[in-house]
Formats: sequence, C-alpha cells, structure tokens
Amino acid sequence: MTETAEASAHETAGKVAAPAGFRVVQRTIIRPDQELDIRPLYVGGVSNFSAGESTSRQAGASDDDDEEPEGESKLTGSESAEEAVGGFGTITGNVGAIVKSGRRLTFGTYFNAFPASYWRRWTQLESVRLVMRVSGQGSIIVYRSTSKGHVQRADAAVVDSTGTQTLEFDLSLKPFIDGGWYWFDVEAGEGPITIEQAVWGFETDQMDSGRLSIGITTFNRPEFCVDQLVNLAGQPAILDILDEILIVDQGTKKVKDHEMYPKAAAALGSKLRLIEQGNLGGSGGFSRAMDETSAKGEVDYVLLLDDDVVCEPEGILRAVAFADLAKQPTLVGGQMFSLYDRSVLHAFGETVGKYRWFWGPAPHTWHGHNFAMHSLRSTHWLHRRVDVDYNGWWMCLIPVKVIEEIGLSLPMFIKWDDAEFGLRAREAGYPTVTLPGVAVWHVPWHEKDDTIDWQAYFHRRNRIIAALLHSPYDRGGRLVRESFETQVRHLLSMQYGPAELGLMAIEDILEGPQRMHRDVLERLPEIRELRKGYDDSRSETDLDKFPKARRRKPPRKGREFVAPFGRFGRAKTMAVGAVRQVMPVRELAKKNPELSVAHVDLRWWLLSQLDSALVSSADGTAASWYKRQPELFRDLMGRSIAIHVRLAKEWPRLVEQYKAALPDLTSPETWHATFEESIKKDESAATQGP
Repeated sequence: MTETAEASAHETAGKVAAPAGFRVVQRTIIRPDQELDIRPLYVGGVSNFSAGESTSRQAGASDDDDEEPEGESKLTGSESAEEAVGGFGTITGNVGAIVKSGRRLTFGTYFNAFPASYWRRWTQLESVRLVMRVSGQGSIIVYRSTSKGHVQRADAAVVDSTGTQTLEFDLSLKPFIDGGWYWFDVEAGEGPITIEQAVWGFETDQMDSGRLSIGITTFNRPEFCVDQLVNLAGQPAILDILDEILIVDQGTKKVKDHEMYPKAAAALGSKLRLIEQGNLGGSGGFSRAMDETSAKGEVDYVLLLDDDVVCEPEGILRAVAFADLAKQPTLVGGQMFSLYDRSVLHAFGETVGKYRWFWGPAPHTWHGHNFAMHSLRSTHWLHRRVDVDYNGWWMCLIPVKVIEEIGLSLPMFIKWDDAEFGLRAREAGYPTVTLPGVAVWHVPWHEKDDTIDWQAYFHRRNRIIAALLHSPYDRGGRLVRESFETQVRHLLSMQYGPAELGLMAIEDILEGPQRMHRDVLERLPEIRELRKGYDDSRSETDLDKFPKARRRKPPRKGREFVAPFGRFGRAKTMAVGAVRQVMPVRELAKKNPELSVAHVDLRWWLLSQLDSALVSSADGTAASWYKRQPELFRDLMGRSIAIHVRLAKEWPRLVEQYKAALPDLTSPETWHATFEESIKKDESAATQGP
C-alpha cells in the first residue's frame, strides 16, 4: 500500500488523481438513491467482527442456514435516510459513504467487490490497483477470497486526517486462477471515516475506451423502453463512449408515440436512432441492431439489451473495459436479477448440457440466490470462477469483429438464438464471459410458462436446430428421446395444443433450413391461429365463467394424488395414465372440471389421472379448462411416434443440410431481404387497419 499527499484544491471534486497509464475498470458505486431492497448489493454493515473471524472464516459457513450470516447486518425497510446502512453509516450524494465512529462497512458486495479471477483468466494483466480517497479516522482493510470461499486479509492502512488522503493498494492477480474476489472494509475509529471514492484499475498502455452502440429490441413495451432511454441519457460517462442507441421497434404500440419519448429523444439527440420494422422476434430485432452497427463501421461493440430490463449503468462501462483488455475478442455478458425481488440473482451463468442439449445454470451455480439473505462473503459457490457457453441477450456486449466473422443471429424468432450465437462464436475462437458486477433486473422465468403457450413451437424447433449445428453427440445425445418424452407429458396432461406445436416444429425442421427466413416472417400468426382450436389454449381471467369443479367420487380414503416415487413409479404412473387416455370420458367431467389445479401443482402425473381440470396460468392472471379427448390423443400419439422415428433416422442428413445453410441463414444479405419484407408487411397491415 502507498499513500499520496492530500488532494490539491484545484483537483476536480469526486475524481481520483490517477497516474498516467492507469485505467479505471471498476468504480465503487456509492449512491444515496439506492432503494433499501437493493442496498445489500452495494454495501453492508458489519458487527461482532474480530480479526480472527475475518481471516479464518470460510465463506460458505452459513449456506445451509436460514439465519442471518454471523457478523453481517440485514438492511430493513424501516431504516431512515440518515440510517440508510442499518445504523452503521450514511450514504450521501456529496462525499460518498460516512462510517460512524466504532462501526464498520463492507464493500464485499455483489456490485462493489472486484471479480479478480475473471480478470486473471481472460486478460494478460498481473496485478490490480485499488485507489481510494478517504478522510477521517479509522482503517481500510483489503480482503481476498479463494475459489474455495476462504477469506484472507490482503492489505490494510490506517487513516487519521481531517483532509483528504489518496490511498493505493497494489494487489496481485496470481492466486486467482480458479476463483476469488478482492474487496475492502472500512472501520471507523474514535471519529467517523469518509470514503469519497474508490476505484479499481490497471497500469496499461490501452487507455482509450472502445466505442459502442446499444441495440434495444422492443415489442409493445414503450414505457420500459423510454425509461431506459431517460436513464441512459443521464449517464455522461456512457455517452462519452456511445455512438448511438438503436431502438428496433417491432410492435404496434410505438415507442415514438409515448408521451415522454420527445423529451428522451431531445436529450440524446443524434445518439438515438429509431428503426421500425415488422415483428421478427428477438433474433430479427437484435440481428438488425448488429447489422446496422457493423455496417456503419465506426464502433467496436454492440450491446444488446432487452426492452424490459432495468440496467445498472456502471455495468455497461465495466463490460466495455473488460472487452477492451481481454486477450482476444470476447463477448461480455451481464447477469440477471429478478425485477420483482430485486436482491435475488436469477442467473449467475449458463451453459448447455451437451448430452441432454438443454440450457441451465452453469455447474456449481444455482438460480435464485438472495443476497439479502446470504451475502457474497457468506456463499462459497459465488467465489468459484464460472465459465459459460453463452449469455442471454437481456444484456450482452458483442465485438463487431465477431459479427463480421460469424454473421448475425439465426432466424429463430425467439428462444435459443442467444445460445446458438454464443456456441457459434466459441467454435470460431471467441469466448463468452458472464462478468459478475455487470447486471440488469429482468422478469424472472418462473413467472412465465412459455413451454405450453405459442412459444412451445420455438422452444422445440430451435433447440433441435441448435443441436443439429453444435451437438458433439450422435443424433444429439438424449435430445430425440427427450423431445418424445415432452410430447408424452403434454398428451398425458391434456395439453393438446403444445403437442401439436411440437409436431409442427419437427415437421418444419425436416422440411429443411430454407424455410427459416420464411417462418420468421409468417409462422407466428399461423401458430396463434392453430392454437385457437384447442381447449387448453383458451383462457378466461374470471374463474366464475367456468363451471365449478366437481368429482363423481371423493378421493379414496381421503387421499389426494401423490407424486410417483422412483423410476419404476414414474413408469407405472405413465403407463396407467396412457391407458386412461383411450378410455371413455366420464360424463360429469364434460360438464364440470374435476379439479382446480394451481399452476404450482401443474404436473403430468396429476393431470393424467383426471378427465378434465381447471388450470391456472403461470402469472396468475387467467385459467384454462383442460379436457381429455381420447380420439385426439390417439392421433397425436401416433404422429408423435412416427415423426420422432423419422427425426432420429434422418439426423445425419439434417446435420449436413443445416451446417451447409448456416452461412447463408446468418448473412447480412439474407437478413436484409427479410427486414425489407417485414417492413412491407407492417406497412400493408397498417394500411388495412384492424
């Protein structure tokens, strides 16, 4: 640790006097406007903390404990503005953070700890420097963690000054090959201590920041979209490196018609460009943003953002800095917090299970981690570096060089477009890094069930196409089998609409890749029209519009349905359920649903024992009356068997066919024709009216 003289009077307030060649890559976020439900992501109070505890405690000690981690305070909604950090200190807009006498704040938090292992793995840099501006009385203690979650003291400094001091800590990245973070705590002495600013950075020759465009694809979410524009317009550091924001509006509720849009547009000026085209889904909207950025030839990166996210602006700067200093062109992704429960990290990193060919949390990570309950330092798995296959396009920075080499997105409309692009980039030598401390708040997946609505078609088709292109296993490993099992579960659950969409998806795949650009234009309205013919696809928001649930007999001995146990139990339940599907339907079940099933209880083994059921939607806004139809079951089951046999048989041919077509499917020239056709269709629909 080194200490420089008190800052001179002419130094710009709030900026660190950094030496030449020092590039800041992460600014400690200290803002008074952080709401209390997300404050644990930025700063926390520490109590009952001794030197022995701090250096020996394993970070995973309280993982299985629902109680508050020892030595760390919870933040509650009852705290006033003056006691915003649980009585440990105050966050102000003037000087940053003030720690009360005898108290300690920790910046070992999601947004303010430094993810050292990621910089160690993906850059050539060997040490990081922490530079701080402080005043008052107390101590600064720098900690590091290991990949196993052990916490170790790395450095420390004593502060005793009425004026501002600048402290510097040079910290090695050498021991972080498998994981680990750096962070610092601030402990006040007899008087308070103030942290005016703290930044992490490197000595490097690469001082100039890359320039970026931001591409936002939107469909009928003008409020969200305009809010994002207003937020970005108020970020001068982002505007300095921003070429333009591309809004690709594919909806009928236009962003330009929102009452606040003129104000946002005026604030952004030439840095905002609005593009309107027909609805081509996320793959079409993001491909348009990638293409426009690449064709302009003036920027280094395009940052893809969903229209329904709330972004931490500092994350954009961190992503650009990381991409600038990475060993090779690298996609840099942001993690996803829940928009509804904002201290919950929904996705830390994602991979594709190669044998099942299904996406999911990366190994050694879990969805739904709540930082309000378990902090960074008390959760051991967060300290292990996580490598990913791709990053969701809720927030993903893509180098233009990568786009120029591998092309745009596949015309998938939605689902698997981001995963396929990440896999394709990796095969071309360009990794994806999901960087902690870079994040957005987004609607979590568990508030949706898009595997049984119109999106079921895209789930099935795009998963199989991605496997045809990238699976290392013969015939996609378990994929064909799992696709058939999905069909069976739909049919046993009286979900005939999703089962029909699954068959349509495979039929389209077998027809060949030449129809993909046609389908990105035409398939959605065809799918929606098809679904209208199925009871399970028709819903009502008022439960009183349905007959009341009634059963001919009460449950035998009062026992309700129970989940089958073990592989044999599931097989037996499935066999019995399959036999039931071809039996006549009970007359009472035609007039009344036999049971009301909450969405949380929506399971195939339950529905397979019923002749009809009232089933609520995932978001709790509506319900549908599922009805068993033996003839339809026979037809769909027979077709499902036949088409999966054909898919397995023709898999090698399809692999060759889709791989040969990939360059054309993802080329800007092919996409240009699709963009133009979508615009013509959109204009034609607007002329015809409702």
